[in-house]
Formats: sequence, structure tokens, C-alpha cells
Amino acid sequence: MDYDVKGNLREVIATLPDNVRLVAISKYHPVEYLKAAYDEGQRIFGESHVQELDRKVGEMPGDVVWHFIGHLQTNKVKYIAPYISMIEAVDSLKLMQEIQKQAAKHERVIDILLELHIAEESTKYGLTLDACRSLLAEGKWREMPNVRICGLMMMASFTDDEDQIRREFTTAANFFDEVKSTYFADAEHFRERSWGMSDDYPIAIECRSTMVRVGTKIFGPRVY
Repeated sequence: MDYDVKGNLREVIATLPDNVRLVAISKYHPVEYLKAAYDEGQRIFGESHVQELDRKVGEMPGDVVWHFIGHLQTNKVKYIAPYISMIEAVDSLKLMQEIQKQAAKHERVIDILLELHIAEESTKYGLTLDACRSLLAEGKWREMPNVRICGLMMMASFTDDEDQIRREFTTAANFFDEVKSTYFADAEHFRERSWGMSDDYPIAIECRSTMVRVGTKIFGPRVY
């Protein structure tokens, strides 16, 4: 292995407060890198391609917690429904309904995060704040016993402007409070604020993130 995965992982973990969990973004990285991180104690891994994820699930220990982090097409849900722990980027009612259908088939409850589109880039997926408000107000999610909404996720703009990144994270954190008090005041499971990646996670932690998604800083440049 030409990359010090264990050393990098230790460095990242040393910068995280106790209340912030690390999702190691392992997509496009070889299984040996994941195993090195696993040996160091990492259990939550994030993947975004169904076939790659499928292969890695078969090669990794059974106690790994898999998060699907990319844009998920509805027709791919059935492949990951048997084992996925959390789907981090749910951006439509249609996708949520498909997760419910497939989770029910396997008698599982799948945790999800609602993805917000706050960044000023049109390439990002996600719900606008108003679209997220409408989705929750409509209430169809209440009829989905096999889907558990655990919080929100978003990606900040790809920019060097730290003030802009901080503004976007703060917008998400404030919106989390609104959603929590309106719909999930008594739901202990609604607590995740998933924002922050390799370049901006220290700012995300300042802005009340509970879950950071770090890949390059641990595993190095992606191996396509």
C-alpha cells in the first residue's frame, strides 16, 4: 500500500470532537485501503456506486456500516436495500417511496437523510429549503414505517471563500432546527447534520455538523 491510510485516519480522528462521527468516503479506493482503515477502528464507510459497493460488501467484515452517499437512482435502490444502513442523499418523495418499498421487502428499516441544495452551483442535487418544507408538510413520509428520517445533509459550494462556506453550513444548521422543532421534536433519531468534506470539515464542525464525509484526506487521490 503506497498510502498511509492508518496514519491519515488517526490524524483526521484527532481533529474530531466526540459528538462528530466520521464517514470514511471510500469510493474508487481499493478494498485493501478500506481494510487498513477498518483495522484502525473505522466502521462507517461511504460509497456512491452500486456495483462497487456490492463488491466491497462481500469483501469486508460484516460489522461495517455502509452509507450510500451519492445521487441514487430509483431503479438502483433494490440492489442495496438488503444491507445499506443509511442513504445520505434523498432528494425526492419518489426516491423515498422506493426505499420504503424495497426496505419493506427485506423487513428492514433504512435510515435516510434529506439532501438540501443550498450551494450556489447548479450541478448539485438536493431539495431547496422550500421544497423540503413542502415534502415534510405534505406528510406522506409518515406512512413509511420502513424509512426513518434521521436528519439533513448538504454540500457547500466548491470555493475558497470560507465565509460563503460558513454561511451555507449555518443556513443548513438553522434549517435543521426549524425541521426538528416542527416535525421531530420528540424523535431522538432525528439528530444528524451531515456536512463537511476533506477540504471544509473543520468549518462544518463549527457549524454544528454531527457527521463529516472525509475521503481524500484519508485514502489519497481516487483510483478510477
